[in-house]
Amino acid sequence: MTSFSSSFHLPRHTFLWRNRYRSNLLWTQFCPFLLNRCCRSDFVQKVTRASWRHQHTVNDKLALRFPLDFSCVRSYYLARTLLSISDEDRPAKRLRKSLNHRQWCQKKPSSNTNSPSRKTSQSPLSEVERQWEDFSHISGRCQSLKGRFFDFSVMSYNILSQKLLQDNAHLYKHCSLPILDWNYRYTNIIKEIQRHNSDIVCLQEVQEDHYETQIKPSLESLGYHCEYKKRTGKKPDGCAVVFKQDSFSLVSCHPVEYFKPGIPLLDRDNVGLVLLLQPKVEKGITNHLCVANTHLLYNPRRGDIKLAQLGLLLAEISHVAKQSDGTTCPVILCGDFNSAPWSPLYHFIRESKLEYHGIPMGKVSGQDDIPKGQRILSAPLWPQHLGISQQCQYEDPTSNGDIRNCEGSRINGRPCIEHCLNLTSAYSHHSSKRGQPEITTCHSKRAMTVDYIFYSAASRDTSLKSGTQPQESNVLSGEGLHLLTRLALFDETDLHAVNGLPNANNSSDHLPLLACFRLHNLQTAAT
Repeated sequence: MTSFSSSFHLPRHTFLWRNRYRSNLLWTQFCPFLLNRCCRSDFVQKVTRASWRHQHTVNDKLALRFPLDFSCVRSYYLARTLLSISDEDRPAKRLRKSLNHRQWCQKKPSSNTNSPSRKTSQSPLSEVERQWEDFSHISGRCQSLKGRFFDFSVMSYNILSQKLLQDNAHLYKHCSLPILDWNYRYTNIIKEIQRHNSDIVCLQEVQEDHYETQIKPSLESLGYHCEYKKRTGKKPDGCAVVFKQDSFSLVSCHPVEYFKPGIPLLDRDNVGLVLLLQPKVEKGITNHLCVANTHLLYNPRRGDIKLAQLGLLLAEISHVAKQSDGTTCPVILCGDFNSAPWSPLYHFIRESKLEYHGIPMGKVSGQDDIPKGQRILSAPLWPQHLGISQQCQYEDPTSNGDIRNCEGSRINGRPCIEHCLNLTSAYSHHSSKRGQPEITTCHSKRAMTVDYIFYSAASRDTSLKSGTQPQESNVLSGEGLHLLTRLALFDETDLHAVNGLPNANNSSDHLPLLACFRLHNLQTAAT
């Protein structure tokens, strides 16, 4: 029996369906089915050869203006054509007319469509304003660059690589094509950075060609010094750390590669970047500040790889941040950790240790409510010849330590990993407005928190636990950083109001995180 897709004739069938069923709803339900059947046969190739033979230059311009997969654009054209057919137009003639690139770009979207997704993605949306949450009344009023304090601001922002956007176009089907164009997105991203004017900016998913030709020159014109590390594999993006040259000077820069040949656990191309900065002040402050930026593996099933990557980064931070007197300078750790709040990986950063033995790998990052797979973590978490101890410190890989040293310390007889950094999150991960979870990334499939700004808290009691504020009695306790302000995040209700991310005002599928800190000058305080 001949299949439907190989035997039907498009103009005849569209004409019959359109006249027999006048309901727009039924027509819009039929079109996706029709498109699906068409794409399984040689129909698309026939239409392409017949109608696009003379439009090579138009296709090239289209690919430049809307850099999505050509097959996706072609399918979009076909769907738009079928939805716009009228009773008076012959379908074949309408198809040829709709393939005019300039007419399609200039044509306004139809207002009588019954598809809510089309109506939402094309309608103008007002921007929801983010509010600053102020904690400066606890640490005292701002005395930036004067006296005992040095105040500075930090932004962490995953700007969404254009190549990754193209490779994962199904995640952005709620967006209209023009707002996904790189030139449109780039303008918004630079405006966002310029508007907040942060002293330190940590960027993830920075595409190398865009960084060299557009992003770096723009940021340098704004007074930033730029450092960049590309991923080690074929992916064209990487991490960047930029800072205001009138606020900091660069002491040293340390790229971190998570790919280690010969170690199966570390066979991915993610990277990190660690900088040691010196605040620029006239007098008084001699402390260094260690700033780290990373983008960990996405794969929710491979929590073992994520922990190993994090262990490598923490070892590098511990090495760079160590001062001549044996203490550790304050640390800012930013990035996309692809892990949910209160997940085991998050707890490891916050609590400085993790009892990992027996945890399913799919639960380490907390990305999936129902983790897939049954593999569990076992000791030791990474091999000894990696040169990283279970305390996340560099060690001689040729040393012959016993099994207990390889497995690290133990809690209740169970192996665990540790680090020596006193880190807490700048965000509480719950919206103060409605009590809903805060969101840092949102696309067509999910909305959750995966981006963080961790910092060395001046006192462990200043941790912001589930919306609580720092305690006033701990303001001057110990060396470290105090949180002054932070830019509040959205919850899912707010993001639904602006059609998710990206949108006309926010040109990434991640929101930028911003916080202001106060660095204490203990030497001045002691005198």
